[in-house]
Amino acid sequence: MTKNSLLAQPFYALLAGVASFTSVAALATVMTVQPVFAQDDEDEEDEDKTIADVVEDYEELDGLFPMWQDPENGDLYMEITEDQLGEEFIAFSYTENGVLGAGHFKGAYRDQRIISFEKRYGTIDVVEVNTAFYFDEDNALSRASDANISDAILANVTIEGETAASGEGEEATPARYLVKANDLFLTENLHQVKASSGPNDQPTDFRIGELSASKTHYDEVRNYPENTDVIVSYVYDLPRPTNYGGADVTDARSVTIRMQHSLIAMPEEEFTPRFDDYRIGYFFDQVTDLTSPDATPYRDMINRWRLVKQDPSAAVSDPVEPITWWIENTTPVEYRDIIRDAALAWNESFEAAGFSNAMEVKVQPDDAEWDAGDIRYNVLRWTSSPNPPFGGYGPSFTNPRTGEIIGADIMLEYVFLTNRITFTELFGEDGAASQAAMAALHEANARGKGLCDVGTRLHQDLMFARTAAMQAGAGEDDVSQLVEDGLYYLILHEIGHTLGLNHNMKASIMWDAQEVHDKELTQGIIAGSVMDYPALNVAPQGVTQGDYANRRPGPYDNWAITFGYAPQIDDPAARAALLSKSTEHGLAFGNDADDMRSAGGGGIDPRVMIGDMSSDMVTYGKDRIDLVQSLMPGLKEKYSSEGDSWEALRNAYLILTSNQASMGGAVSRYIGGVYVERAAIGQDGETQSYTPVSKDYQKAAMKLLKDEIFAADAFDVPADLVASLQPQRRGFALFGDTEDPKVHERALSIQSSVLNHLMSANVLDRMTNYQLYGGEYKPAEMLLDLNDAIYGGDLTGKPNTFRQNLQVEYTKRLVGIVGNGGYGPVAQSAALAAIKDVNGRIGWFAFGQDAASAAHREHIKAIIAPVMEKI
Repeated sequence: MTKNSLLAQPFYALLAGVASFTSVAALATVMTVQPVFAQDDEDEEDEDKTIADVVEDYEELDGLFPMWQDPENGDLYMEITEDQLGEEFIAFSYTENGVLGAGHFKGAYRDQRIISFEKRYGTIDVVEVNTAFYFDEDNALSRASDANISDAILANVTIEGETAASGEGEEATPARYLVKANDLFLTENLHQVKASSGPNDQPTDFRIGELSASKTHYDEVRNYPENTDVIVSYVYDLPRPTNYGGADVTDARSVTIRMQHSLIAMPEEEFTPRFDDYRIGYFFDQVTDLTSPDATPYRDMINRWRLVKQDPSAAVSDPVEPITWWIENTTPVEYRDIIRDAALAWNESFEAAGFSNAMEVKVQPDDAEWDAGDIRYNVLRWTSSPNPPFGGYGPSFTNPRTGEIIGADIMLEYVFLTNRITFTELFGEDGAASQAAMAALHEANARGKGLCDVGTRLHQDLMFARTAAMQAGAGEDDVSQLVEDGLYYLILHEIGHTLGLNHNMKASIMWDAQEVHDKELTQGIIAGSVMDYPALNVAPQGVTQGDYANRRPGPYDNWAITFGYAPQIDDPAARAALLSKSTEHGLAFGNDADDMRSAGGGGIDPRVMIGDMSSDMVTYGKDRIDLVQSLMPGLKEKYSSEGDSWEALRNAYLILTSNQASMGGAVSRYIGGVYVERAAIGQDGETQSYTPVSKDYQKAAMKLLKDEIFAADAFDVPADLVASLQPQRRGFALFGDTEDPKVHERALSIQSSVLNHLMSANVLDRMTNYQLYGGEYKPAEMLLDLNDAIYGGDLTGKPNTFRQNLQVEYTKRLVGIVGNGGYGPVAQSAALAAIKDVNGRIGWFAFGQDAASAAHREHIKAIIAPVMEKI
């Protein structure tokens, strides 16, 4: 069953003999309603009332669950037939509109679940069914399949009217029950809208209040034979806010979250699940087999569309039903062809899987009677938000019983095509996006399934590439091509998510630092997959510009689509043969859980990283930082347009230094890094699962950091440029802030972000453990090299203010490691040795020392004194 089948047929209309979509349109009932208040009217129970008695003069909306609305107070009633009791339905919720501060944004897929309706005396329970476990029916243990597993009763609704069964044979009609739907839809019973409080929440954080029963109301009800959609505005009141939110919050005392809930009939036509493999990256519905003796009793079903060949005997055949996308009619006309071509580029991957024309793209007519939020359509949608959480976002929802994708959308933000800075945090002192904010969004919206910020990161790189192009004297055509390549990649990436693919943050290692710029070699593929977050491939000085980004799915993408969609993969031998290729270089894979974006976090393989490019990151990073530094002196001249403020210049400075930070961060991950391989035992190409990065390469990474991040001149900026880094004033926006340029703070924060990784307990302790399987670069040696990078050259001289800040920060961190139970003994010993080395460096008498340098040395002595006194 596929959502795209609705484009020509009723929902899930793969069944033979079901009417065409035009028939469904005729049968569908759609109602836009006036605000309907969630008031609890206490009507007297009358057990003898029939449905007709209750709904007299009510407006009827026929469909999967016939709905009735009271025209006087807007109360909504839902009809459930006896043969629907005990049956399973899919409940899907998404945000139609909201505010980011409340954890919502337009188009966010929230959750999907299996529910059933169970009659209990004069009420009906709405039950969420636990789908996390599997029991083999032939195993005696299946008789205890409900042991210690709890389904959830989401709501209990009273039966307001009942009509008995009637007729016989083909004329028979089942008994029908009428329940008041308010308790299901006008509350948070079906879906938790307001986020729970977290352990890190602060009293001053923005928050929404309590759900208002009087203000919460129905906006619209749409009913079709295979799905019932209810759109609700949830209103939250907070009489006395302590944080009034951003400009997107009109009044924090009353915040509205608009959501759509869809109840969907389970597909009747059989769909064969395909189970996940750890060597390839699909989203999946997770199921554990509790009757299996295996060490990994997993039956995780990958998320994929229903594709069936018209001609099963043909090597390549058109599908019975293609995956159809609609470009929303709000899409700027000038970008529609790029979007269409990028989406259709995935047909190359489907050809490899045996399908021709698997993807098709249409444009929503200007006079279309259907809304882009209609779940029967897969839509490429556009928004322009005041505080966009993404440049693009490609979620999908599935049948949890089989993994079949039922529907998908792609949300695109107009900001991606502009020069406007998106996240304040992205261009904050350390140039890094707020990990906490993204983690909160992941948790709130489908637990991160499909949530993606590649657009935000790509937008940052686009602005860098524009700056570089302007400095090089590029024409408008060159800049337009750059934007087109970025948008093309964004669509490729988000379409990949809607096909079931999760991220592959290891794909950027396909070419080395020289090959990646050679268009004749790359042929539109600079990474093994379009599912990575790579650096936009801007050529270094003196090198002809190659492909900025992939213009085609990579070899990994073709391989992954074959795994997910080729019919022959149902055969175990064919599946094993395909998966045996996983050790090939172009098929490298590592997902978000493997990546090292978080300093000192859980990832250990530096090749699985965001914002990187090539298999030689040290060389690539050096080339990029050299480019950044070459652009800085000419920046003011390029951004000095008569009549303008200096805002564009300030942004350009932030963009350049953010790129420098990104390169430093990616290179730093090789220090203490371990290459991870996940081949099956005995597979061709199998190597050691864990291989420490060679000592020579780790030392090369340290040298780059020494020269380009920690050096005294690493963040040198011409004085006339610093004096012009002025934000444009807007009213009283600068109130309470000091607007003078904070170049020292920005430099230190970038340096600190690197130290956060190098001096973390995870990295230092890993450098102890990896010595048991080949690691040669040890914690003590690494910290002494770091001493040299940060103190070297300042023994008898006058460290400049950048170095003074860095040395104080670094030395405090060294002291913080000694005696810290969060670090292993070896790491603490290494830190102690480094402190003694620092003590020796500052103990020298420096001739010609000025007052500032002398004060700095005394400061360092005071920092290490508590440790030195104990030695």
